[in-house]
Amino acid sequence: MNDIRRTILWVIFGFSMVLLWDKWQLHNGNKATFFPTTPAVTAPAANAPASGAAGAASVPSASSASVPAPAAVAAAAGASAVPGQAAPAAKRERVEVKTDLYRLTFDTEGGSLVHAELLQHIDMADKTRNFLLLDESAQRVYVAQTGLVGGTFPTHKTAMTAVPGPRELKDGEDSISIRFESPEQGGVKLAKTWTIKRGAYDIAVKHEVVNTGSTAVSPQLYLQLVRDGNKPPGESSFYSTFTGPAVYTDAKKYQKVEFKDIENGKVDIPKDSPNGYVAMVQHYFATAWLLADGVQRELFTRKVDTNLYSVGMLTPLGSIEPGATKAIDARLFAGPQVETMMEKLSPGLELVKDYGWLTILSKPLYWLLDQLHKILNNWGWAIVALVLLLKIAFYWLNAKAYASMAKMKAINPKIMEMRERLKDKPQQMQQEMMRIYREEKVNPMGGCFPIMIQIPVFIALYWVLLSSVEMRNAPWIGWIKDLSTPDPFFILPLLMTVSSLVQTALNPAPPDPLQAKMMWFMPLIFSVMFFFFPAGLVLYWLTNNILSIAQQWIINTRMGVPPQFNLPKFK
Repeated sequence: MNDIRRTILWVIFGFSMVLLWDKWQLHNGNKATFFPTTPAVTAPAANAPASGAAGAASVPSASSASVPAPAAVAAAAGASAVPGQAAPAAKRERVEVKTDLYRLTFDTEGGSLVHAELLQHIDMADKTRNFLLLDESAQRVYVAQTGLVGGTFPTHKTAMTAVPGPRELKDGEDSISIRFESPEQGGVKLAKTWTIKRGAYDIAVKHEVVNTGSTAVSPQLYLQLVRDGNKPPGESSFYSTFTGPAVYTDAKKYQKVEFKDIENGKVDIPKDSPNGYVAMVQHYFATAWLLADGVQRELFTRKVDTNLYSVGMLTPLGSIEPGATKAIDARLFAGPQVETMMEKLSPGLELVKDYGWLTILSKPLYWLLDQLHKILNNWGWAIVALVLLLKIAFYWLNAKAYASMAKMKAINPKIMEMRERLKDKPQQMQQEMMRIYREEKVNPMGGCFPIMIQIPVFIALYWVLLSSVEMRNAPWIGWIKDLSTPDPFFILPLLMTVSSLVQTALNPAPPDPLQAKMMWFMPLIFSVMFFFFPAGLVLYWLTNNILSIAQQWIINTRMGVPPQFNLPKFK
């Protein structure tokens, strides 16, 4: 109890280690050791075929009853086949479209987008390949679908025809379009036009509904994203990022939806809204269906099949008279979570880059990091510069903390002598220790509070660096070619370990021998995780350590307490 501050910090650190161990257990399919939670949906291995592919799930038996609207929206829009319709027997075709940012593949069954390769982003596992966001294969299911409900109308299971036209965006062209047309079905024809713009990750999708019958119809358009519940390959075991559906409305703002909650029917999202979007989110990338504000929509999530889930929205088209046509525009965002870009596309879309409860701190930190990058043109040096600016901003708080440590270090010999003299009288020892603190005007907690005030800021910066797709494949210097992956030669983690030990050696040695040993073991244990962390995160912590050591050294010298290394004395 002679150093309350250090005890509190060890308790906080120990609790953090417990939480990290639980994350490790859950990642490997085991139950959490200390804080068990509701079991998550068991996902098949990454290389195992996804059960119930979006375009090949079992089709419900044909029924003469039309689909009621909107009561059966979730069932009709979420499933791979719509009740009341048999699966068309027409031959399916895949149509590829290439632009400056995408290589897209559309399925003529429903005119759905089933493959999206991002040409400006490299795959993390195989650097010779581009990153694949959407896919429908034996290994993965992640597709974007649209269709009509409210009758036996064209859906994403309807055989459509791709209108002939260019399939590659040429130099000098601003956009390229691909159009799909359905046959008459239930007295309605559906034309779907996808327009991809140069340099843009939002794809315009225009739906034209033609009433070819003799009576008025009132169809509803659904827009949905369907994917399996697997984590993206290459996820780290030492930190966790969210994968799954998300919805946003002005009423409830940003809400993440766990796959296990869909499985258990515990989803609580707004049912109707005049604004907002639905999205599928994973580390660094996202997809989202966007409608214009003021267009009424109904949001839904649904389990489609085993390990297959959908999130979507439904919007009424109103009454369409015979011979009339009604069109509605939507947009599909499918790309990297670049915050500045998403802010311009739709209100709240930037929140798919999830900072959690520290968003209020993380957003300005990201803005500052982005401004520094514009000046330095290197994300690694931008990280270094940002940490430097934060250390300057918190200089006086740190100065108070290090001054308190310096005072503690100055009286440490007196404390040690007293402890040895009164080791058999613990009560008297505590009283004498408090007397020394009063006489020397030393507050054992003086170095704790200034540091604790800064902790939320540095945790927020941690999430900024962990979440920012800009770190992906971003080089720093020499051997660091990708700030989002671990240091290939472990140089930064080794330097991080050394800097942690130097900091420990500069701090006053605890009088308690057990605490003295723990003071040296804990930084070593903590440093092990940094060997598996992305290089950008390690660079951030290393820079912070080096600047802290320099500041502590200067303050100790100014206070007449020459910096000394308190080396461990283990017996």
